[in-house]
Order: sequence, then C-alpha cells, then structure tokens
Amino acid sequence: MITLLIGENSFEIERTLAEITNGFAGDVEKIDSGKLQLAQLPDILMGISLFATNRVIIIRNLSENKPIWSVFGDWISRISDDIHLVLIESKPDKRTSTYKSLKDNVVIREFQSWTDRDVAKAEKWVIAEAKGQGFSVDAKSAQLLVRRIGVDQWQLFHALEKLALVDFISADVINNVIEPNLSENVFELFETSLRGDIKTLKSMLRILEQSEDVFRLFALLSTQVFQLTAVMSAEKSDNVTKDFGIHPYVVQKLEVVAKRLGKNTISKIVKIFAESDDDMKISKAEPWLLLERALLKVASL
Repeated sequence: MITLLIGENSFEIERTLAEITNGFAGDVEKIDSGKLQLAQLPDILMGISLFATNRVIIIRNLSENKPIWSVFGDWISRISDDIHLVLIESKPDKRTSTYKSLKDNVVIREFQSWTDRDVAKAEKWVIAEAKGQGFSVDAKSAQLLVRRIGVDQWQLFHALEKLALVDFISADVINNVIEPNLSENVFELFETSLRGDIKTLKSMLRILEQSEDVFRLFALLSTQVFQLTAVMSAEKSDNVTKDFGIHPYVVQKLEVVAKRLGKNTISKIVKIFAESDDDMKISKAEPWLLLERALLKVASL
C-alpha cells in the first residue's frame, strides 16, 4: 500500500502520519531521500525484515532525488504487500510521469496551509481541538484566540496546551497567557499611528526592532493599508470579509477608522506607503528609519 501526503500544512500531515504509525505492531522505518540510491530500492521496497513481516516506510521529499523520482513510477507495482509506504511531499511536480503513476494507483491526501480566508474554519477547529484535549472553549474565546495568534495550527495547538492548564478561560486569561503574533502587533502599531500617539508609536517600534525583520513588518503594514482602502471603497452590497479574506473583527475596526479618517486622508496614507516602498527598494535610507518616518507621517495627518 502507498499513501501520498501532499501540502505545506505540516501540522495536519504530522497528525495523519501519527494516525498511521501509532499502534502499528511492525517496524516503522524512516528513509533519508537525499541519501537514497537506486540500488537500495529492491531491499527497501521488496525485501522482508528479519524481525517483522509488516513495515511502514516513511520517505519525505523523494521528488527532490531526481534519479530515483524519475523511475519510481516503475516500482509502484513491485512494492511488497507487507509494506505500507508513506511518501510526504510539500510541492510535488504534478506534471511528472511518476506523479501521474502515483495518482492512478495510490491513496493521495492533500493538506493545504490555512490562510486568512480560513478564519471561520480555524475557530471551529479550536473548539473541536480543545474538546479533544479535555476542556472546552466557547465561540467567543476561539475567535479571540485566532485573532491573537492567527490561523497557524501549530501555534493554535500549543496555545491550547497552555490554556488546558488554566481553570477558567476568559478574554483576560487569553490576553495574559498567550503571546500575540506579529500580525496582531502590526495591527496595534498601525492603530497607534492612526491615533497620532507618537510617543507610544516610537516605543513600540523600538521593541519590534529588537526581534522583527523590518521588511516583513513593512509588508504587513502595507497589507493593513490595503485592507483599510478596501474597507473604505466597499459598497454596502460588498462582502469585504469574503472577497479579501479579512477577519470580520478587523473589518469592523477598520470600518470605524475609515469613517473617521475619510477618503482624502486614506488616499494620503496610501501615497505615504507607496513612496516609502519605493525608497526601500532603492535603499534611500536605513529601512527602520524609512518605516518610522512613514508611520510618523501617518500619525501627523
């Protein structure tokens, strides 16, 4: 039997792999695809272990081993019935003959990483996962947790492990126990700039400068500007949350901001970030200085 696990959602892949291997009575073998030689395939895929008749063999990213991958399709029918081969690929080239052979003959499961469009799915997952860990999280707490951390399942899983140790889960507990991710910090940074709170803004930048990548931070801030523009431009019949994958909570807050600032001011903010983006591309000044200057310009509007 062959199972092919595809995708960049490592959490779901690892959980599926655990379902396959946990409780398996035979041997579980992990093969390094980078060191695998063609001459080894007969022993690995057709040979019988001296100590077990049933085997699970796990090979990650075999497609990166071009000499093996190019002929692997010919080996599919030769794999012993005593072997459960699990292939794990993040982005296999689906145009190759080997993938086409696998597609027609094996069990394929795809696991895509969640994006901001999967907020509702993440919130439902948090509630179900908490139940699986032996405690309960209500819908409001799940929403807050996803808003604070994002949709990365590994981070959500570890956050739930922390909350499992708490007697009672509330908004205050989540805010005190769970560290916000960068996106949450960026949202607060942008809000601080929009409020014109220069002192707090500079303090937040000094803290972020110690641990964050300036280009990533600028990209996330630019996303905030785009989202603000989208909310400002939306008609009543538009569904900004669905169309642009923006969290409903963020939409609600940006709607208030957009109404307060108005189209003219938001247009100025877009211009400020566009000019800063150009300056960063030509290294006109030190990146953190350019970022701070952009936010201070916004704060002065």
